Amino acid sequence: MTSDRKKLLRLNQRAPGNDGYIDLLVCFLGIPSFDDPNSPLIPDRSETATAREGRKRIPAAAMEEGNMMGRQTRKWMVLMATVWIQAFTGTNFDFSAYSSDLKAAMGISQVQLNYLATASDLGKALGWSSGLALLYLPLPFVLLLAAAVGFGAYGAQWLLITHRISLPYFPVFLLCLLAGCSICWFNTVCFVLCVRNFPVNRSLALSLTTSFNGVSASLYTLVVNAVGGSCSVYLLLNATLPLLVSTIALLPIVRQPRTHLLLLAPADSARHDSYIFLLLNILAFITGLYLLFLNSISSVSSTARLLLAGAVLLLLLPLCVPGVICARDWARRTIFSSSLFSFIGVEDLELQKQLVQSSEDDVDVSVNNGDAFNVNDGNDDCSHGEDGRRSCWWWWRCWCCHRLAALGDEHTATRLVCRVDFWLYYVSYFCGATVGLVYSNNLGQIAQSMGRQSQTTMLITVYSSCSFFGRLVSAAPDFLRGKVNFARTGWLAVAVVPMPLAFFLLAEVGDMHALLAGTALIALSSGFIFAAAVCVTSELFGPNSLGVNHNILITNIPLGSLLYGLLAALIYDANGKSMVPLVLGDGMVLCMGRKCYAKSFLWWACITSVGLASSLALYLRTRAIYVQPARRPAAEEGAQSETQD
Repeated sequence: MTSDRKKLLRLNQRAPGNDGYIDLLVCFLGIPSFDDPNSPLIPDRSETATAREGRKRIPAAAMEEGNMMGRQTRKWMVLMATVWIQAFTGTNFDFSAYSSDLKAAMGISQVQLNYLATASDLGKALGWSSGLALLYLPLPFVLLLAAAVGFGAYGAQWLLITHRISLPYFPVFLLCLLAGCSICWFNTVCFVLCVRNFPVNRSLALSLTTSFNGVSASLYTLVVNAVGGSCSVYLLLNATLPLLVSTIALLPIVRQPRTHLLLLAPADSARHDSYIFLLLNILAFITGLYLLFLNSISSVSSTARLLLAGAVLLLLLPLCVPGVICARDWARRTIFSSSLFSFIGVEDLELQKQLVQSSEDDVDVSVNNGDAFNVNDGNDDCSHGEDGRRSCWWWWRCWCCHRLAALGDEHTATRLVCRVDFWLYYVSYFCGATVGLVYSNNLGQIAQSMGRQSQTTMLITVYSSCSFFGRLVSAAPDFLRGKVNFARTGWLAVAVVPMPLAFFLLAEVGDMHALLAGTALIALSSGFIFAAAVCVTSELFGPNSLGVNHNILITNIPLGSLLYGLLAALIYDANGKSMVPLVLGDGMVLCMGRKCYAKSFLWWACITSVGLASSLALYLRTRAIYVQPARRPAAEEGAQSETQD
């Protein structure tokens, strides 16, 4: 070993330009580094070390810039993978396309069919298990597990509806339960990916990706028309496409950058990212228009294939965004590095970062000291007035007390369920978006009762596309930030307004035009709430607890699906049994006419009015904290402390 060390020493002295290769050999042989000043092999090489440090400074800066560019590129690739996962995993929205065939294949009543739809939504009540799984299992494994569960659940239902197997009612109920659980696991994985890779612009990332979940039914309709299959093909697609897309999306997901490294991006990266999100939202809007207006002419298989190819191309277009970022950074590095501005050194850039960081810390200190804002401590005792007299009425005291202190305050599950704001939020969701989801589950029977069964596919496309637009519009508060100072909870209340109006319209007018208009309004409203709720949960109750807290919130979906669906099913069967010629065998009841769902529409209109009142109350309680700066996540504070060290 002594002779080997002497040979390496002579080689290093003769070829000082090969330091990288020598260091590799040194590490391989386990001997001390030649750059170590305490090395026994080198008596004094201070001059050589200084020269080497000077040679390495510029390449190190370029390497750091390249690493930053790579991290920025990978996060956009993860976003595109999330978009594709969401676009092909909204399998609960096409339930009405095959529900009539499933009802006929099993010979069940409308109430029993409603229980199957409830089972699919009941899987969301188990969504908390996805957040728990992410605490102990790798994210790619959770993604593949969700795809495998969905494959088995929907595959078995496809075998049942095509009469390849025969199953009792209860196993089918469990299959629907597993299918709904897999959808919730997909959504949780996508939420976590957005929060991890876009810690600053997470609301834009969440609204963009969740919007594509509403376009799944339109895409599946194009595929069914392209292959010329029956309604049972929907179940086959529900089983296979999510598994295929999840497998393809694994490559960018396993190479996602670390969150604390993304927080070290330049100061202007957040503003630049918002411009990219604006471009992506424009592309998404074009995709929605394409699916809405051209899907109606896709009844011919050859035309449907062309339209499907165009839709896939529109979904692939956002992949150009990472390439644009690479080209921009390459041009900036190669062109401007040799310009007159090249005299700016690494020390100046580091000094600029330190100045920006110190200014942000000063702002945070002033806020914490109460110099900039009067921050509520979360235990407001209603001490208003000049002398701070506590003379509120008991109802006013209940209204004022225990309001949220600031945006981004982390809440555990126990603390969450003790919040009045959470229960107002829960009721507004329960009496708003959940009613719209129940309406979509009954679209097949609604169209059939009105004699429009041949137009069920068109109604599903309208609902899916308008739900997509509603989810897309939920990003408006982020783009209008600084121009329109309006709380996101206020936008949530505005989104509930069209829903009771649409149900009153459907109850009073029974023609096809009213059905299309009401379906569009309900889809727009519920789509906005579905997407905005993710951001509201993150802002009100903390981004780090989003996976658990949002799954607690959406436990209202199976409960609402059971109650509202059961109400509609009982009214449907009661009206159907009064029509003696339309009572079929095996307990299956067929109701025809506008009165089959007229009372259900009136009940749903009153329920959504309660949701509107609850969302207004939530807005009045939380509008004050939206003028305060949000608390920084713990991950961001940790990354900044590491930078300062």
